[in-house]
Amino acid sequence: MKTKLSLFAAIVAGLTTIVAFTIAPTASAAPGSTDLSAIPVTGTTATGGTFSGTYDLTRFAIQNGQLVGVGTLSGTLTDATGAVVGTVTNIPVTVPAAVPSGSCQILDLTLGPLDLNLLGLVVHLDTVHLNITAQQGPGNLLGNLLCAVANLLNGSTSPTALQQIVNLLNQIVARL
Repeated sequence: MKTKLSLFAAIVAGLTTIVAFTIAPTASAAPGSTDLSAIPVTGTTATGGTFSGTYDLTRFAIQNGQLVGVGTLSGTLTDATGAVVGTVTNIPVTVPAAVPSGSCQILDLTLGPLDLNLLGLVVHLDTVHLNITAQQGPGNLLGNLLCAVANLLNGSTSPTALQQIVNLLNQIVARL
């Protein structure tokens, strides 16, 4: 029995680091909701087993210079046949924050109307609005590079700045 519990604990520990978690918004939450408890978590093991449970985010922290979410995991682990291998309740779990995605402004140029008279050839150009944005995210090499360059002068990513972000996030979590 003790060996089975040790094996189960090892599997759960492995799941928190190896299994690809799918974290989706809570189905019962209203659109725009900011509830950070009972976030659905599912995963699949290499042998066809599954994990289904919830993650309760309690705070944010810095670990090895990276922003992480700290919370607890509860759920059920089943094998490939669907038989319950075991359950976990309130296991402490630290999850790395996602890579930022989105876009950043690179250039926003507006030219007014332009009228040219070239020896009798009249050229009229109406207002031109050129807007260039870079899309950040995994696989968007040029977008990531341009956003990084565009944000070079927006402050540093020093440990102090990261700690300030963590403090602000924890204030928000405390008010939810």
